[in-house]
Amino acid sequence: MSGSVNASSEVAPMKYVVITGGTISGLGKGTTISSVGVVLRSHGFRVTSIKIDPYLNIDAGTMSPLEHGEVYVLEDGGEADLDLGNYERFLDLTLTSGHSLTSGKVYEQVIKRERTGHYLGKTVQMVPHVTDAIQDWISDIASKPVDKSGLRPEVCLVELGGTVGDIESAVYLEAMQQFLFKVGRENFLMIHLGMVPVIGATGEPKTKPCQHSVKLLREAGLKPDLLMCRSEVPVDEATRRKLSLFCQVAPEHVISMHDVSNLYQVPLLLAEQNVGSIICNHLGLSTSRVARSLSFGCQKDAETMPTQRLADWKVLSDRTDSYIGNVTIALVGKYMGNPDAYASVVKALQHAALEANLHLKLEWVDSSMLEPNAQQQEPKKYEAAWSALKSAQGVLVPGGFGTRGIEGKVATAGYCRAAKKPYLGICVGLQTAVIEFARSELGWEGANSTEFDEATPHPVVEFLPEASSTVMGGTMRLGSRATIIRNPQSLACKLYGGKPVIHERHRHRYEVTASCVPAFEAKGLQFTGQDDRAQRMELCELRDHPFFVACQFHPEFQSRPAKPGPLFLGLVLAATGQLEKRLEADGGVLKVGAGFQKAC
Repeated sequence: MSGSVNASSEVAPMKYVVITGGTISGLGKGTTISSVGVVLRSHGFRVTSIKIDPYLNIDAGTMSPLEHGEVYVLEDGGEADLDLGNYERFLDLTLTSGHSLTSGKVYEQVIKRERTGHYLGKTVQMVPHVTDAIQDWISDIASKPVDKSGLRPEVCLVELGGTVGDIESAVYLEAMQQFLFKVGRENFLMIHLGMVPVIGATGEPKTKPCQHSVKLLREAGLKPDLLMCRSEVPVDEATRRKLSLFCQVAPEHVISMHDVSNLYQVPLLLAEQNVGSIICNHLGLSTSRVARSLSFGCQKDAETMPTQRLADWKVLSDRTDSYIGNVTIALVGKYMGNPDAYASVVKALQHAALEANLHLKLEWVDSSMLEPNAQQQEPKKYEAAWSALKSAQGVLVPGGFGTRGIEGKVATAGYCRAAKKPYLGICVGLQTAVIEFARSELGWEGANSTEFDEATPHPVVEFLPEASSTVMGGTMRLGSRATIIRNPQSLACKLYGGKPVIHERHRHRYEVTASCVPAFEAKGLQFTGQDDRAQRMELCELRDHPFFVACQFHPEFQSRPAKPGPLFLGLVLAATGQLEKRLEADGGVLKVGAGFQKAC
C-alpha cells in the first residue's frame, strides 16, 4: 500500500549504557565502560562510545599534560581526553571529535544558537536549552559508524566524567534523567562505579562511600541498574547483600571490580559475573549472537561459558602475566610528574612487548636531568639519569612542547647515534635528532629549531606556514595524514609491511626545513617518508645503524593490543636483538600481529 513502511527495514532503537562514578575521581570509569563494551562486542553487538567532560575547555588541546595527562588525537584531528584512547584501543574503534563532549562545546553551541535567533527570543536557561543540547548531541553522535563494518552502532556507551555530587556534573545528570524518560527504560541502562574500601587490620570492606554516592545519584533522579564496586579485594556475598539492600539494586547486579593483575583481565572479570547477559536482558538484546573477535581471531562462538567468548582477551591476559623474557626501554621525556602524559606511548610499548612475548620494564628519564647544567646543580640526579639511559636496551623520545629539557633530548639522540643503541623519536624526538645530527655531523654550530631559538643561525626546524602563533587550540597540523615511503628498501618500509603509503595521526606546529634535507641525506640521515608533495619530512632513519628511526607523526594513537604500532614493535625487537630474525621469518617485511597467531 502506498506510504506503508516495511517493518523489517525499520531501524532498531539505539541502546544507551551510561556510567557515573562516586566518592573520588580515578576509580576507573574509562576502563570499566571500555570493558563493558568488550563484553558487549563478545555478544556480537556493534558499540560506540562518548566521553562527557564537565570542564569548560572546548577540548583538551590547550591543557597541560602535567595536570590532565596526554592530549589524545583522533582521526579527524580532534584533541580529546585520554579516555578516548582507552575506547579506541579496547574496542578497536575510530572515533571523532564529536565523541568528546565538553561543557565548553555545549555552551558554545547554545550561545551560537541564541545569537542566531534559534530560540525565537525565549529566555535561554540550563533547563531545557542546555539539557536539550546535551541530549541532542548524544543522539546525533551515537548513530555514527565507528568500526570497520561501516554500519550504525547498536549500543552507545556514555561515560560521564567527574564525580557524582560535583557542581559541574549536575546539568548532565539532569540531562540523563530527561534522556531516560525520552528513550525509555528498556533502551537505557545506568551503571554506577562506587568505592568499597577495605579498612583496618581485619580487612573489613566499608560500604558507606558507595551508599553515599548512590544516594547523591538518586537525589539527581537516577537509579543504578548495575552497581560496580571498586575494591582492592573481591566483594563478598555479605557485602553484596548489604549494598543491594541500601542501594536498591538486585544482589546479582552488584558487581565486584576488584584489583586484578593486568588490565586485560577486566573484561574477563565482568564476563565471569554475567555482566553481558544482565545488560542484554535489560536492553532486550539477544544473547545468542556470534562473538565479535579481535584481529588475531581466537574467538569461537560459545554458548556455555561467557568467558569463552573472550578467548582473544584471555590470550592477552595470560601473555601479560607469563612471558619468555624482558625488555628495558628508557622513555626520555619532560612531563615526568604525571605518567598519564605519555599514556598512549606506554600502551603502544606494552602492545609491542606483548606480541614479542616480553615483559616491558620502563625507565622514566627526565630529559632536563641529562643536560650539562644538571651536572652542576643536581649531580646525583644527573648521574642516575645517564645511568638509566645507558643501561636501557632501547630508547624512546616522545613528543612535547616548550624549551625545557630539549637539550637533554638532543644529547639522548647523540648518545644513541654514537653508541648504536636502538632509538625511536616521535614528533619532537625527530626534531631533536635532526638538530643533533646537524650540529655533530654537518658542523652547523648553533643549529636549532625556531621554537627553541628564534635567532638560530641554522634553523633546521621551522614553524609551519599554516599554523597560528596566537590561537593555541586546534591550530596545529592535526589528525590523519598520508606519508609516502619513497624507498622500498628502507627499514621504515619493512616495518610498515612493505606499504608505500601509510596514514598516521599528527599533532605539531614545527617541521624539518625541507631545504636542509639534501645536506642531511649526503651524510647518511635518510628522510624515507614524506608527505604527498615531498615537502614535509615524516620519517627518517640513520644509515649503518641497527635501529635509529624517527617520525614526525604520533604512531602511538593507532596502536592496538592485538596490532601494535610497527615502529614500537620494531624498537622492542631491535632492543632485544630479534629484529633481523623476525624480518627474515616474516619474509622480509614485518607482519604485525604474527606473534599472536601462534598463541591461537
